[in-house]
Amino acid sequence: MIIIDPGHGGTDSGAIGRNDILEKDVVLNVAKEITILNKTLFDDRFAIYLTRYADTLVSLKDRGRLAGSLKADVFVSLHCNASSRTSQGIEVYVHTSRKKVKHIKVSIAIGLSILKESTGKLGFKERGVKFANFQILRETVVYCPTVLVEMGFITNADEADYYLNPKNIRAMALAILMGIKS
Repeated sequence: MIIIDPGHGGTDSGAIGRNDILEKDVVLNVAKEITILNKTLFDDRFAIYLTRYADTLVSLKDRGRLAGSLKADVFVSLHCNASSRTSQGIEVYVHTSRKKVKHIKVSIAIGLSILKESTGKLGFKERGVKFANFQILRETVVYCPTVLVEMGFITNADEADYYLNPKNIRAMALAILMGIKS
């Protein structure tokens, strides 16, 4: 079971980017496209569950509990970065925990694989795998390998414009799915 977590939702828009693009919408579109690609390209090879299927707010605690109750094999939280500078690129976060070392090592491997697919094939700058104590990582890594993918900066004109094209949403979804598969 792969859980894809489109971050934010409902009253929590996440970052607001160029052209008023909302993080919550971008990540939900990519997540939905992952499920479509799983069906059309992979004949539903993967059991994929989204933490939200619409513009609703699901608490971080509930998102984490879902990984445990569904006995997830991997949890991927999707986000877009924001910066007041002209930052760009994709980065992946894993939890800093020393308790579930097995999950941390696999999380790093998944993160590197997603980075390779998304930066190597889509042309985004690679910002690396980083460690953080974000609540979603902390509460989910106890159940399964967990990564949080920052899919570029929606405050960067080029990267925000990238997500205005449905073909690019599909390309990012495929890169993430292939990264998980690898």
